Amino acid sequence: MTVKAIDKAPERPVALVTGATSGIGLAVARDLGARGHRVFLCARTETAVKQTVADLQAEGFSVEGAAADVRDAAAVRALVAAAVAAYGEPVSILVNNAGRSGGGATAGITDELWDDVIDTNLNSVFRLTREVLNNGGLGSEPWGRIINIASTAGKQGVLLGAPYSASKHAVIGFTRALGKELAPTGTTVNAVCPGYVETPMAARVRSGYAQMWDTTEEYVQEQFEAKIPLGRYSTSEEVAGLVGYLTTDLAASITAQALNVCGGLGNA
Repeated sequence: MTVKAIDKAPERPVALVTGATSGIGLAVARDLGARGHRVFLCARTETAVKQTVADLQAEGFSVEGAAADVRDAAAVRALVAAAVAAYGEPVSILVNNAGRSGGGATAGITDELWDDVIDTNLNSVFRLTREVLNNGGLGSEPWGRIINIASTAGKQGVLLGAPYSASKHAVIGFTRALGKELAPTGTTVNAVCPGYVETPMAARVRSGYAQMWDTTEEYVQEQFEAKIPLGRYSTSEEVAGLVGYLTTDLAASITAQALNVCGGLGNA
């Protein structure tokens, strides 16, 4: 029986991370930088990108970045071109992290809200992935990693969160299909599914539920924490740790999976 050799990661691979100026994205950029990867990050706000790049460079990491709206196809093309130009080498790791919350009573959800949640959370994942495969160099070498930040909401329905749940279910489906497609190339594709994580987006979610339920944000947090077997929110660093592991050679046989970081909230 012939056993296929495990392809090894390039030295100091280039990683493109979207939505990387706060929360999980920032923790991922820092984790990958600490692993010696060269990181190119993006977010919508140019000032936030510049400040984050400066902060991470001051910590000793190799980081560059550019502002980009991942909902826009032209901006996606420019972003990938900038990432390749920054280091003069192909992108070997793509972390699709950019996303937004969004929900409410379904009967009252506008087309604009639905379309923006889907465009931000799902369509951007497809467009970034396609662009990196076509013009970013991912797949040109027998090693690559695509990691999509999904959610436990992509495996279960979330009360008053139909747009968000729908987008994250679709990201997981895309991940599983693409993982099988790219398996022969040596590029793995996985989704990381956080549960409740203490981030700026989590604060906005609590505020939204407090308004819908006519209660306090503290009450909302108590209700959320009561559903988590560990009794607490996960941290951005805990999520980033799994993302970082998936970029290692030890994770070479993990592909087409949706892996939870949720304190036991989801068990599927």
